[in-house]
Amino acid sequence: AFVHRILHQQPFGILKYAMTLDGKIATTTGHSAWVTSKASRHLVHQLRSTCDAVIIGGNTVRQDNPSLTSHGLSEHNPLRVVMSRSLDLPVDCNLWHDHLAETLIFTENNDPRQQQILLSKKTNIITVAALTPKIVMEHLYQRGISKVLWECGGRLAAKAIADGTIQKVMTFIAPKIIGGTEAPSPVGNLGLNLMTEALPLKQVTTKVIDCDILIEGYLRS
Repeated sequence: AFVHRILHQQPFGILKYAMTLDGKIATTTGHSAWVTSKASRHLVHQLRSTCDAVIIGGNTVRQDNPSLTSHGLSEHNPLRVVMSRSLDLPVDCNLWHDHLAETLIFTENNDPRQQQILLSKKTNIITVAALTPKIVMEHLYQRGISKVLWECGGRLAAKAIADGTIQKVMTFIAPKIIGGTEAPSPVGNLGLNLMTEALPLKQVTTKVIDCDILIEGYLRS
C-alpha cells in the first residue's frame, strides 16, 4: 500500500465481498446477514484493523446498518467513509451512534438543512461537484491515507473498478445457493460484452476458512 501510494499518488484499494455459490451477495429483498461463516467475518474484522479507511455506499447503510469497526480485535478502527449523492441516509444507524471511529460522508447534496441533521450526529461531510470513486480516493490521499477497503454493493464496486481505484480483490465464497434473478451480484455493469473482455486477476491464491473459500488476486493495471 505504501509503495502504491508513492508511485501512483493514490491509496491502495481492496474490494472485499462475500457471495453465495451462485454469485449473490444478498437475497432479492436485500437481506444479507449472513452470507459467510463467523470465521470469515472474523477475518474481515482483522482486515479492517489493517486498513486506514473503509468505504461503502448509501444503500449499504440503509440495507445492512454496518458498524465497520474491527469489533474489538484491535485498538485501531478505520476511517468510515460513506458515498451518498442525495444524503438520503437513516437518522438512526450504527455509524452515527458508534463513536469508536470517525465517519466521513461524501455527497453532491449541498442543502445545509439536510447536512445539519447528519452533522449533529458527529459526522463530517465533504461536498463535491461530482461524486466518483476517483474523487473520493483523491481526497483520502490528501488526508495521508494509504490502504482503503471497499465493502460496497455491486453498483459502486463496478464504478470503483472502472475508475481504477481497486488494485486487489478478496472474494469470500459460501457453499450456499440462494437463487433469484433479481438478487444482487457483487459487481455491477462494467460495459463488457465478451468473455474475452473479462478482467483477469494475477497472483491468485485460495484459502479455506471454515466452510468458505477465500480467493485473493490483483487486478492488472
